[in-house]
Amino acid sequence: MATKKKKTTILSHKTSVKIPAEMPPLTMETKGPVCCASCCHLSKTGIVAIILGIIILGLIGVNKGWVIAAVVNNKPIFRLTLNTALVSRYGTQTLENMISEQLIADEAKRQKVSVTQKEIDAQQQEILKSFGGNVTIEDVLKYQGMTKADFDQQIRLQMLLTKIIGKDITISDEDVTNYIATNESTLVATDSDGMKKEAKDAILMQKVGEQLQTWYAALKEKAKIYRFIK
Repeated sequence: MATKKKKTTILSHKTSVKIPAEMPPLTMETKGPVCCASCCHLSKTGIVAIILGIIILGLIGVNKGWVIAAVVNNKPIFRLTLNTALVSRYGTQTLENMISEQLIADEAKRQKVSVTQKEIDAQQQEILKSFGGNVTIEDVLKYQGMTKADFDQQIRLQMLLTKIIGKDITISDEDVTNYIATNESTLVATDSDGMKKEAKDAILMQKVGEQLQTWYAALKEKAKIYRFIK
């Protein structure tokens, strides 16, 4: 019986393919199609982007208010639309208030003037006394329509202004005496020392108020302020 000869294919030097030395040898364990690194492997930046995307989508799912403010008859009102409306209606005044607060805070820091929480609490008690009766801080907050943090911030700013502007204000005994004589019926204190202190504080606040606009205008003139919304 004739023996079949194996067919041998001989490649010429023109058609031979050289395998690069850096390419790892293929083994029988290789499964699936072989692809290039740019197709099969993501860069670190791509992986991080995917992970962040998943996290953001998860947070949005839990906190829908970040994207949608409300839904009316299956129609969403997006938070961006709400923010745009708020900026359009109240943005300018709110921004100016924030600028004022920052300017005052910077000037207080420059002059090394500060207000402690203890001072704020004491001032709040004085305010409550001025209402008379059994008025509580909760009553005041409800009446003013603000939070405790907002109330504290207003008092802090007022006290900073009083300390900064008031340091150059002189109040004489005659000023105190005249004030008591004119406003005795409105004073909360009944003893002499208490009335003098209350009168002095009231005069100081009045004089600070008289100088506030001029002082703030000069402070604002020196500041570098750039506004990007109108």
